[in-house]
Amino acid sequence: MRDLSAGPRVLLKRLREIMAEPLEPQDRLDRIVRQIASNMVAEVCSVYVLRSDSVLELYATEGLNPDAVHLAQLKMGQGLVGTIAASAQPLNLTDAQAHPAFRYLPETGEEIYNSFLGVPILRAGRSLGVLVVQNKAQRNYREDELEALETTAMVLAEMIATGDLKKITRPGLELDLTRAVTIQGDSYSEGIGLGHVVLHEPRIVVTNLLNEDTDTEIQRMAEALGSLRISIDDMLSRREIAMEGEHRDVLETYRMFAHDQGWVRRMEEAIRNGLTAEAAVEKVQSDTKARMMRLTDPYMRERMHDFDDLANRLLRQLTGFSGRGTDSFPTDAVIFARAMGAAELLDYPRQNIRGLVLEEGAVTSHVVIVARAMGIAVVGQASGVVALAENGDPVIIDGDDGQVHLRPMVDLQVAYEEKVKLRARRQEQFRALRDVEPLSKDGQHIKLQMNAGLMVDLPQLAESGAEGIGLFRTELQFMIASTMPKAEEQEGLYRNVLKQAKGLPVTFRTLDIGGDKVLPYFRSHEEENPALGWRAIRLSLDRPGLLRTQMRALLKAAAGGELKMMLPMITEVAEVRAARELLQKEVQHLSKFGHGLPRRLQFGVMLEVPALLWQLDELMQQVDFVSIGSNDLFQFSMAVDRGNARVADRFDLLGRPFLRILRDIVRAADRHDTPLTLCGEMAGKPLSSMALFGIGLRSVSMSPTAIGPVKAMLLQLDIAKLSAELNALLDEVHPTESVRGFLLRFAEQNGVPV
Repeated sequence: MRDLSAGPRVLLKRLREIMAEPLEPQDRLDRIVRQIASNMVAEVCSVYVLRSDSVLELYATEGLNPDAVHLAQLKMGQGLVGTIAASAQPLNLTDAQAHPAFRYLPETGEEIYNSFLGVPILRAGRSLGVLVVQNKAQRNYREDELEALETTAMVLAEMIATGDLKKITRPGLELDLTRAVTIQGDSYSEGIGLGHVVLHEPRIVVTNLLNEDTDTEIQRMAEALGSLRISIDDMLSRREIAMEGEHRDVLETYRMFAHDQGWVRRMEEAIRNGLTAEAAVEKVQSDTKARMMRLTDPYMRERMHDFDDLANRLLRQLTGFSGRGTDSFPTDAVIFARAMGAAELLDYPRQNIRGLVLEEGAVTSHVVIVARAMGIAVVGQASGVVALAENGDPVIIDGDDGQVHLRPMVDLQVAYEEKVKLRARRQEQFRALRDVEPLSKDGQHIKLQMNAGLMVDLPQLAESGAEGIGLFRTELQFMIASTMPKAEEQEGLYRNVLKQAKGLPVTFRTLDIGGDKVLPYFRSHEEENPALGWRAIRLSLDRPGLLRTQMRALLKAAAGGELKMMLPMITEVAEVRAARELLQKEVQHLSKFGHGLPRRLQFGVMLEVPALLWQLDELMQQVDFVSIGSNDLFQFSMAVDRGNARVADRFDLLGRPFLRILRDIVRAADRHDTPLTLCGEMAGKPLSSMALFGIGLRSVSMSPTAIGPVKAMLLQLDIAKLSAELNALLDEVHPTESVRGFLLRFAEQNGVPV
């Protein structure tokens, strides 16, 4: 029986010799097409390379008119070659001219050839060009010949990716791999970042493509698959995964893929055709990705991500790749990730990060909260951006407009450099206001505080000129830890925060976990609607040991000083009383054993649930202070999921209904002389904070980078004048102007910078 794999192996051996010779790129390409034609007994072999203008240009040929090289062109999707590039699928035809996509190029002289076999030149699922063989006789190319051509296309993909062909690209033109791309995403954190791409999960570059011993490579593949399957089984057997849930479903999918015989068979066939084990994984991965990237079914596209991740795990097993070396980490890194955790972001050197681009996530996700606290521009929902990028690609991230400019044109880069300089000058102006008292034009003092959650945030307290920390998210310490932080670790963090605050007030929010804030080491139950489920104070009251441990740590950390503690997501005043009883028990416990206590203890709540709007007077009498959580209060009041792009912009934070809700809370706090603060994204925008001051709020807490712009607005604002006009507008039964429109007009007429 004939060994059909002998042909491909001989061809790859010849290609290995050609790649090793010191040749100019055009000479090497010419030698390659001659070798392919000879090995496959083809009268024509041609290579078309995709340019950045979506044109496929003939770069080398054996059999066609040599004068057509670099002149013959087809657009993406045009002709047989363009069809292959657009679909990322091979074409095997006995009568090419009868195919409806056939397009005749007179300069090539190909009209005398009938049979046609073309394959896409793929890298990471992207078409970089097309490789073609042709014959005069009508014939159907065998399966082993198709495999040989696809395998050879991998070698050409590496030539294109490594930049070898740039030397023979005509002046003024570029290859598609260097094409400028703009991706529209969502703005998650404002700012502009110019730098270079760092892939959070670096693409493993396989350089050793051609094998020396097929049996050895198949054995390597079997051993790597065995290790991969064991690692997945180990993950599934862990205690925190043992229960049912979405995370377990994902791993079960991984296990299914890892045992899929079709996947294994395709990789073994690629090895028998002459590839190394890792090159075989890459080939099958790229072929599968190319097919699945063109699917519109979101479920199937999600499965593509699962398969892609599994293939990368197998590549790491084969290559021994353990991760990115820190020596090569750029000083202007823009991190690209499909998704990532807050702890993973903190592993990077903060001073080197210029931006973060996510394919997934939401504006309220943990990593975004941390990135915003670090002053990093973030763009989310940038679909497909990771596959388009390579490590080291120049990039501009525009966190203001939610855009990512990959490999930007020179004129765009220059424009953004000017924009960055302008922002820098504005930041200098804001820094000059750091020690200026936050007084309005009519002499009203507004308390401007900052939000925080990690020690990395604390230096910004002095830099921003904030009057304190209005919201310290204690859950971030839990989210970035691999195990539940011990009482001593919690106490140490809180004590350090108070020390770094140097006497400025710090408001600690007790654990706000559950919902989308999942702790990997904390057993939770799958919920249909986690945002309205077992989270925050509900979880804490059901697990009083967790809350009491945190309360004890806070009390001990603030011994001899002042402690402000508040509870998240209160729904009923009865929850406040229950939590206060737990706090009183901790005070008694510490007193009994001679521990010091805070000389002043203030106990407050976050007002985030609309049910409290009908308990305002009772609530104000039960607590020492109230903080409005504008993000959740708006979300629950308007039934709007802010992470859902279809509805997130449907309702306006500055709409009359929500401002009326906030005004009712302000008036209730005034009736009972209860200190009131608003924490959330609303406070950090000059225009929306202007509305807050107009309805009577005198204390807000925001991202530290927002304090400068808000203070600049405040210094030029006559609050009394604004309040009179704004409240009249809110009271109108049939208003003729939107609140947002009114605020913009007021700011323009009165010289208020927004």
